[in-house]
Amino acid sequence: MDKQDLRIVFMGNPDFAVGSLRRIHQGGYNIVGVVTMPDKTGGRGNKVIESAVKRYATEAGLPCIMQPEKLKDPEFVDRLRSLDADLFIVIAFRMLPEVVWAMPRLGTFNLHASLLPKYRGAAPLNWAVINGDSQTGVTTFFLKHEIDTGDIIRREAIDIGEDENVGSVHDRLMELGAELTVDTIDHIIAGDLKPIPQSEMEGGDTPTPAPKIFKDTCRINWGRTAAEVHNLVRGLSPYPAAWTKLSADGAQAADVKILATRRTGLPACCPPGTVKTDQGQLLAATADSWLEILEIQPAGKRRMTAGEYLRGVRAESLMFE
Repeated sequence: MDKQDLRIVFMGNPDFAVGSLRRIHQGGYNIVGVVTMPDKTGGRGNKVIESAVKRYATEAGLPCIMQPEKLKDPEFVDRLRSLDADLFIVIAFRMLPEVVWAMPRLGTFNLHASLLPKYRGAAPLNWAVINGDSQTGVTTFFLKHEIDTGDIIRREAIDIGEDENVGSVHDRLMELGAELTVDTIDHIIAGDLKPIPQSEMEGGDTPTPAPKIFKDTCRINWGRTAAEVHNLVRGLSPYPAAWTKLSADGAQAADVKILATRRTGLPACCPPGTVKTDQGQLLAATADSWLEILEIQPAGKRRMTAGEYLRGVRAESLMFE
């Protein structure tokens, strides 16, 4: 089979999925349909918000862009079936019902941002950084009933820098994932795949969960170690961002986002959350040592360096809660 003969339907939503969609399209593969989330409205002026996948598909002139509210909707299922696709590719989309993922004759594969079976769930990349992992990667696997449990097709790993944030890792994984997606398609065309059950991979059947990130997940607990707080901050930066409450001179505390930190290794003899300013540095006490705050964003203001923030502060004492 030639790549122009393989009829592909691509399903995805965010920028992470666009990296692979672009590579498939520019590689000359036959995309016969794109499925993405419905448009939303929000922001100033209640503007229409389209998914990154829809924006790319529209600009690239890709055919048959579908935005179903419900994936079991008979009208959507019939339209999808009418495309007579050989293969579905799913990246950062939604959980598919069996009537959808079982439709194409060559199956449906997913690109997942972890080294499965580790980190099954909605936010694998965030949790890898939050947990202080030194390595992560991408995996392609065939879909089955249970989420993120299908037989593995291919895996590729990258190292995570000690101070690297999730935004940087995301961008590198997006490129690696695009390469792995095309590589997987080529092996499907060649017919030489040998998928491996996840129970036979390193880590077996005991994956680390990677649940969805909520606001409470992002709140900093200054009673944790400096390494743990540092990892939480970089695992959530630049988005959705770790946050804490900051009070000035004992006044009512306000929310602030912490976007970058640095471990000092200097023991802290103050209660966790104590703030010390020293020669333009903003330091916070954790359970074991001082953590330097490098970038901060007060509510309603722009992201700024700690030095910029301190130049605008008139309070004599600050405290993180």
